[in-house]
Amino acid sequence: MGRIRNAAIGDLLSGAAAGQATEPLGERAVMLRGFAAAEAPAIMEAVQAIVAAAPFRNMITPGGYRMSVAMTSCGRVGWITDRSGYRYSPVDPDTGLAWPPMPGLFRTLAERAAAAGGFPDFVPDSCLINRYEPGARLSLHQDKDEQDLDAPVVSVALGLPAMFLFGGAERGDRPRRIRMESGDVAVWGGPTRLAFHGIDTLADGEHSLTGRCRINLTFRKALS
Repeated sequence: MGRIRNAAIGDLLSGAAAGQATEPLGERAVMLRGFAAAEAPAIMEAVQAIVAAAPFRNMITPGGYRMSVAMTSCGRVGWITDRSGYRYSPVDPDTGLAWPPMPGLFRTLAERAAAAGGFPDFVPDSCLINRYEPGARLSLHQDKDEQDLDAPVVSVALGLPAMFLFGGAERGDRPRRIRMESGDVAVWGGPTRLAFHGIDTLADGEHSLTGRCRINLTFRKALS
């Protein structure tokens, strides 16, 4: 990872909301501590409405592995995986219907977080919603199925805390381990857009917002 210059750090800090800490993760990559905390209850209400139309499911990877993380989506397209590969689809394969539209609250939050992280022109068209239960994990991977790799990734954490793994451009690069609390938002793009990242095995616990699980929203610009 390249070292962020002092001036760049100052720019990132000035973009964050007052009273919220901004932690650099790498070049043009930051953790916005507590950025979504105030909106968390409203976000969860919206998630529940989305899940009523497009339920969580544990998808199968091309190699036949059943993912421990349950997923659903909203927006113009949703991310899916099956024996045919990883891809975006405008249709939920479980229902045959279009994915639920992205709530305005989601879009506004993602755009504000991206701007605070140094990406003022971000307009997401897809939101992947992950549910982690105790014992679930997401191995190191790159977000590279999008047509537009110039746009950043914005990841919002709700509920149980988790260890966010943020690595380098190669799978073998040793990742940083960053504790991610409810309301924290990670933003990365530019030189770190294809950084390998993941979530370590989720510890058991109970959270007032989500119960015995962690919810994560990942916003992307999937279409060109």
